[in-house]
Amino acid sequence: MSLDFYQDRPHACSYLEDRQARNIYPDPMRPLTNALYGQLIQHGFRRSGEHVYRPFCQACNACVPVRISVNHFRPNRSQRRCLKKNDDVTLSIRPAVFDDEHYDLYQRYLAHRHAGGGMDNPSKETYLQFLTSSWSDTAFIEFRTPDKLLAVAITDFVNDAASAFYTFFDPEYSDRSLGTFAILKQIELAQQQNLSWLYLGYWIGDSPKMRYKSHFSALQQFDGQWRDFDKKALNNQ
Repeated sequence: MSLDFYQDRPHACSYLEDRQARNIYPDPMRPLTNALYGQLIQHGFRRSGEHVYRPFCQACNACVPVRISVNHFRPNRSQRRCLKKNDDVTLSIRPAVFDDEHYDLYQRYLAHRHAGGGMDNPSKETYLQFLTSSWSDTAFIEFRTPDKLLAVAITDFVNDAASAFYTFFDPEYSDRSLGTFAILKQIELAQQQNLSWLYLGYWIGDSPKMRYKSHFSALQQFDGQWRDFDKKALNNQ
């Protein structure tokens, strides 16, 4: 069955200052399902709440969809140190529902990492609207020490892949590199479930918050087809 796509109007870019952006969206009249999302994510789309989109800017190709081949991934020395530093942390998979402890951590994370960026001071409604959807297979993955919740990773699951949607963590424990640790554990989870890929969203070379993704091995990029990630070629565009 064919699927139509629509483009929105130019708006301020969420990733790069002083740039305009445009997205494309699947037909809003076509009900979204997790199976359909599993097809769209293979073509560079991402979820934000109930909505699915892909950047589609005429004069800019900075947003590069990336994914990790989990069966070929090997942690580097820094990532092995990160795993060792957090060997006291346990992981548990929870349903994608509201939890006061999660919400408190989310508020503290945004206040520290995104103050003044429009996301801080969220309501319970906007928190759930952003992180969850009615049609996706989503889990909230908790990372805890025996006495404290350190981080929560929101992970979507589709046919043969997982998608690292969003992670928030306790800013007082930045020395633990919890963002990196969450990705490493999601790779392990995908391996345990015999999945092939972990999608990471978009790599953006000019955005410090987005370019860290190239630190992971077995990375692929999408430019109409999936191929091995080539940071040098992207930087020369």
